[in-house]
Amino acid sequence: MPFILALDQGTTSSRAILFDHAGSIVAVAQKEFPQIFPKPGWVEHDPLDLWSTQAGVAAEVLHKAQCSAADIAAIGITNQRETTVVWDRETGQPVCNAIVWQDRRTASICDGLRKRKLDRVIRRKTGLVLDAYFSATKLQWILQHVPGARARAKAGKLAFGTVDAWLVWNLTGGTVHVTDASNASRTMLYDIRKGTWDDELLTIFGVPRSMLPEVRSSSEVYGHTSLLGGSIPIAGIAGDQQAALFGQVCTKPGMVKNTYGTGCFMLMNTGTTPIASKNNLLTTVAWRIGHRTEYALEGSIFIAGAVVQWLRDGLGIIRTAAEVETLAASVPDTHGVYLVPAFAGLGAPHWDQYARGILAGITRGTTSAHIARAALEGIALQVMDILKAMEADSGIRLRELRVDGGACANNLLMQLQADLLHVPVVRPVVAETTALGAAYLAGLAVGFWKGQADIARQWQADRRFAPTMKPAARKALAAGWQKALTRAKGWETA
Repeated sequence: MPFILALDQGTTSSRAILFDHAGSIVAVAQKEFPQIFPKPGWVEHDPLDLWSTQAGVAAEVLHKAQCSAADIAAIGITNQRETTVVWDRETGQPVCNAIVWQDRRTASICDGLRKRKLDRVIRRKTGLVLDAYFSATKLQWILQHVPGARARAKAGKLAFGTVDAWLVWNLTGGTVHVTDASNASRTMLYDIRKGTWDDELLTIFGVPRSMLPEVRSSSEVYGHTSLLGGSIPIAGIAGDQQAALFGQVCTKPGMVKNTYGTGCFMLMNTGTTPIASKNNLLTTVAWRIGHRTEYALEGSIFIAGAVVQWLRDGLGIIRTAAEVETLAASVPDTHGVYLVPAFAGLGAPHWDQYARGILAGITRGTTSAHIARAALEGIALQVMDILKAMEADSGIRLRELRVDGGACANNLLMQLQADLLHVPVVRPVVAETTALGAAYLAGLAVGFWKGQADIARQWQADRRFAPTMKPAARKALAAGWQKALTRAKGWETA
């Protein structure tokens, strides 16, 4: 059986990627699905869209590669994290749309918990900053607002899961309800040191324990699916950012990767010790393999590649996302313009759920090229803020930044990133490291790869971007960014 099938269920599309033993891509299939915005700040997905597109691309990628289920050694799953799905255990039907990680409707719930000083116990047990980003308040909202949901949940009739659990449930015909430790650690219901769902947290959020999936390791056989024409083991699960950390082979403490997707996510491996952040970063489970749990420090940026989509779909100043590089490179600088893409609030290290996007420093001479360049700088400057916090927390100076995700193909953005961080930025040959990480976890579970040393040998650099910006220019850019951030913060409460 020469291939591993990775199912990569993302925020805007579902993908299926076949990898061979060398970790090379054999075939890819991808399908976008609708984004639902019922009110300002609300973001939803139809869970049936997530499942149907993921099942569809899984069948399509096998067809493209002219192979069958008999050729697949295992399936690995990676997923958009924190997105919350609740479904009926008997019918398998969702009780409402999934509430997406970007959704801000529960900001007021977080405010109420903060007033009761419950943010401290939440932080201590989960490693997370109390924010609408995570699953717990989303699940609480569903139980409060969907007619009959609380009573059905108390009666044991409803199941909760992040997207990985929803996919496994459907792949196994409703016979397996599991998640892995990396996804569980993003729910705000899981004690990351004890490795269990926490009764005190369940009480705080009003969540019946019967709704929860069983928490398993990130690399083991959870069950089998016969949907692709034969029995295939489902053997790896990790949230998308943890999967990317594994796919980048950042398996030693101090190694860092940054993923440029819809959002931007920087993770530093801290080994078997969870480091409590003093700089508003998240402490999270990286993965659990066997009985060994490894941890990471994480900085989450809500809007990264999505700002380029906004330039395309909202402003119409580019026709395709790829055009942003050419347009931005047509000017030497932004002419003093800053774009703070706080469209869904600000994530780490600011955690301001009331911040909103702002375009500052516009003059009569400002052109679409300046705005495009400011958008790219806005992504790189957010990453700079996170790296400073990460180095302060860990006491480790970054030696290089490994990058992945769709926007890492933008050479101008990667050069800006190297300049602002003042460290080399390294892009791997296989940029699909999220899916690759899920494939590696699944392959390790079934013996497709013999061990982590086996896969570490496969990582190869495609291009290194060395910093060239003068210190004075970097300092001036950072100072202007801080001024623009001040204007964006607390906008909704102003």
